[in-house]
Amino acid sequence: MITDEDKERVRQATDFVQLVGETVDLRQRGNEFWGCCPFHGEKSPSFKVNPQTGLWHCFGCSDGGDVFSYVQKRENLEFPDAIRYLADRAGITLSEEKQYTKGPRKKRLFDCLAAADDFFHLMLMRGKGEDFAAARNYLAGRGFGGDVCKRWNLGYAPGRGTLVAHLRELGFTNKEMIAANLAVDRGGRTSDWFYGRVMFPIHDERGRTIAFGGRILTKAENAPKYLNTRDTAVFNKGKHLFAYDRAKETIAATGVAIVCEGYTDVIAMHEAGFTNTVAALGTAFRLDHVKLLERQRVKKIICMFDGDAAGQRAAARSVQFIDKTAAAFLCVVLPDNQDPMEFLAAHGADALKPYLAQARPLMDFVFESKLGEFDLSIPGNRVAALHALAEILAPLKNSVLLDEYALRLADTLGVNVAEAKRTITSTPIKEISEPRYQNTQPMPPEERTGTRGASRVDSASHVDNASRSMAPGYDLQALSHDDRTQLQSERELLSAMASRIDAVRAYGQRIAALSWVDSRHESMAWAMLATPQGTSSHDVIAAAEAVEPHALQVLSAGKVFSAEGMNEQEKLNLIVDTLEFFSLKRQIRTLRLKMRENPVNKSQEFLEEIFRMQARMNEIGARLSTSQQSKHNKDNNVQ
Repeated sequence: MITDEDKERVRQATDFVQLVGETVDLRQRGNEFWGCCPFHGEKSPSFKVNPQTGLWHCFGCSDGGDVFSYVQKRENLEFPDAIRYLADRAGITLSEEKQYTKGPRKKRLFDCLAAADDFFHLMLMRGKGEDFAAARNYLAGRGFGGDVCKRWNLGYAPGRGTLVAHLRELGFTNKEMIAANLAVDRGGRTSDWFYGRVMFPIHDERGRTIAFGGRILTKAENAPKYLNTRDTAVFNKGKHLFAYDRAKETIAATGVAIVCEGYTDVIAMHEAGFTNTVAALGTAFRLDHVKLLERQRVKKIICMFDGDAAGQRAAARSVQFIDKTAAAFLCVVLPDNQDPMEFLAAHGADALKPYLAQARPLMDFVFESKLGEFDLSIPGNRVAALHALAEILAPLKNSVLLDEYALRLADTLGVNVAEAKRTITSTPIKEISEPRYQNTQPMPPEERTGTRGASRVDSASHVDNASRSMAPGYDLQALSHDDRTQLQSERELLSAMASRIDAVRAYGQRIAALSWVDSRHESMAWAMLATPQGTSSHDVIAAAEAVEPHALQVLSAGKVFSAEGMNEQEKLNLIVDTLEFFSLKRQIRTLRLKMRENPVNKSQEFLEEIFRMQARMNEIGARLSTSQQSKHNKDNNVQ
């Protein structure tokens, strides 16, 4: 579980301005940095980052928060994963990682995997013997010459304990090799996990080697064609995509992601210029993969499935994600059951472009391919087709799209809409099968005398379900102009308190007399003022969060301290004066209402209080007018 101490260490280690500056062109204004909001289209900068408070806010879309909420939104992560993301960037080991008892720390696993990557590549490029030559010939036969092998760091795993021996020389322990799934324990003997395979290194989004996919060269009994690294502490095949680290920039730039089925297809696509291509890793395409692509604001996901039966099954499985994303799910099936690598080798990149441009909605392809299996002129076949498509559509039984697809199914098969819908909703959802790539292989011939017992580190299971919700919006139309103005002033004051609490303390008596539009704002103010002199901005913000879950969005929304032409004291005076002015108007309205409700009792007392408040309003109003005139004169002098 992620602790508060971990959270604070990560916060302190993160350069917020640098983080935002990776994707946003920021310009400094005073103590703040401004740019165009990365979360909605705009031409004029309305997005700000305050490094002092560690808060951000967009005045265009009214979104805001701290560094963690920013990463959540930018990378499409849950709150705990946002902390882990930033911890990983900063090289911080979280407490939850220290609690692992089954294996070594992640840093050692990354180093071990990187060393294995270099070893496999060296074996491919310089290894001598028939096996090594066969590996090079296999890749060359697919158009992957030496340059391609170097660019993708492709490799060969000879087995026979060579990798284990090499890693031992580098100082890695058996436990570390097993935890990275580079080796297995076979009857007390640590042996290579991969052998006799062409190796495709798999990287995380930062380009670090986290796993491998191996393609067998010499078919062995019961040996899978492809073998992937098992799930480890640094790799989860259902959460990563092959070549995502290379493709993410193009995906973000174009809004289009191409999903293929195999490693060689992806490499061929990239080499042909389609650098927005990725592939699932020994698993069916999953919702986590969709979310990973959504981090790059993908608008179209084009699935390039092989034209064989397995490709059609993959397309059918992907239907379940249609309503899980705003991206359009499209599909391309190449002629003559060719996969992308075969098509490119035969026809070239230019021939592929029209197919991509004319990508069809995934559901259209699934409907047609499945219905093509049945002779619909036979009534019994129409019933069979209904049940076959209901099985595919079952994951959408609770979707808002159910009615649309039930109607389509009914029209196509000539059945009652209600019956089509009932069939879909009553059909159980099948678990996703993994038909293509397996994670087991027989013992190598030289080691079959021992007992096979593979050991690994399971992925960590986290129980921290913390999340961040955004502050609920106000129905501004329901408020008077005065209340809307005061509401903004309340936010300005709270924002100032977040960054300048000790300077605001001097206004404590005036703040105590305020009548607040939003009671949550009042609670936050008192919590922040209750902190001791000299309290850091982060601790002041934490005090506000302790009484109001949506504090971050409120505290990030201040504009006044971004304004030019006034010093800090003048800005504080303006905020407090404005807030007190409208608070007094609010209190006067309340007293007059009480006078109408109690025309006799305390009417004189109410009048005196109203006269006092009105005099105070006049005094503050005069100051505000003078301040406004002074600012106007300064602006004219600057011009």
